[in-house]
Amino acid sequence: MVTMLLIALVILVFLALAATWRVVTGPSLPDRLLAGDLTIALLTFILAVAAVLEGSEVYLDAALVAALLAFTSTIILAKFIAWGKVMEE
Repeated sequence: MVTMLLIALVILVFLALAATWRVVTGPSLPDRLLAGDLTIALLTFILAVAAVLEGSEVYLDAALVAALLAFTSTIILAKFIAWGKVMEE
């Protein structure tokens, strides 16, 4: 089981690197936004697998915080793309 988790962890890290590359080189802002969401989701999965491997709940707390920040930042960036501003004046 540990071997399978390590393989999953390596695959997730490579996928996160590929998604981060798309954030940096994305052709448009919505593509970068989607790649950023994917990167944070993969980070959440990486932290969850690390929590199982290490047997530590700290990684699960970090995964929860990353998921909540990803949701909030997605809403804020989508609002900025749609309306050109984040806060009403």
